[in-house]
Amino acid sequence: MPSPHHRTRATALVAATTLLAAACGGASGSTDAETRADDGHYPVSVENCGHEVTFESEPTDVVMLKSAIVPFLTSVGVLDHVSAKAGVYPQGYFTDETAQQIAEIDTLTDRVDASGHLLISKEAVVERDPDLVLGQTDNLSHASLAEVGVPSLEASGLCTSNLPEPGFQQIYDEVEMYGRVFHREAEAAESVADLRQRVEEVTSTVTKGERTGAVLYPTVGGGTTYAYGNKSMTDPMLEAAGIENVFADQDERVFEVTLETLLEKDPDVLVLLHSEGDPQEVEQAVTELPGAESLTAVREDAVHTELFNFAEPASPLVVDGLERLIDELGDGS
Repeated sequence: MPSPHHRTRATALVAATTLLAAACGGASGSTDAETRADDGHYPVSVENCGHEVTFESEPTDVVMLKSAIVPFLTSVGVLDHVSAKAGVYPQGYFTDETAQQIAEIDTLTDRVDASGHLLISKEAVVERDPDLVLGQTDNLSHASLAEVGVPSLEASGLCTSNLPEPGFQQIYDEVEMYGRVFHREAEAAESVADLRQRVEEVTSTVTKGERTGAVLYPTVGGGTTYAYGNKSMTDPMLEAAGIENVFADQDERVFEVTLETLLEKDPDVLVLLHSEGDPQEVEQAVTELPGAESLTAVREDAVHTELFNFAEPASPLVVDGLERLIDELGDGS
């Protein structure tokens, strides 16, 4: 039986005006999370997607709704604080040890729609009586969860409002935020130092600005192709790899794009993202479009297909993605 622990009492300031107290729950969702002595650390308040969330103690019964959250939790060593998860968690993102930890977490549902968005009811999450929900959906927002006394945090790169300036500093800041929430500041500082060093090392020999590129999310089997603008983490990632984003003038995170527009922009490099499935099918969804053979990136075989979280949203996995992109496509010389 899981060991007893103190439940987190949390308050959330929604839209910076409405104060809602978080309820204390029973032991039904408890875990064997290793907690740390408070030693005056709490209460702790953090800003997230334009909301202020205050924690009176360390969260230990966490429900996680997105794979993008995992690298933040592993960075500060608190994946064991997750008592339930929902969504899809491709093993390609994680070490064998982390993948095994994730597999052992109770699953509420892994149902997603054609766009990869989680399909889950609010009741399925609330009945777990969590002291923190990580990741959001349309029906599980900051405001809707605060109404029932449950605090929540979203990956900042996926905020629907108050989106921070995308960049590697955003990643470092968010790791430090999780360090404060879970009272793991030393672990967060060590993780940030390692991430900074890796970015510096992998970009030290890159020749900047000599190639152009685009990051796309194709629909396998036909349908809309999406591209990423300057509000996406893909923009600074391309820049760090020495590649100029052909859609850097688009003040959006993601938007629909046509083959005609791609042919007009004619990027030297294409980065194709997908949530799951066969990477070859993802590549074919673009390269087999009528006229795609005229794209420079296709002609020169400069197409890099990658799992979504290696580029979006901003997280430690983007550093892995940057290393993989540079390793595969080199410096273009």
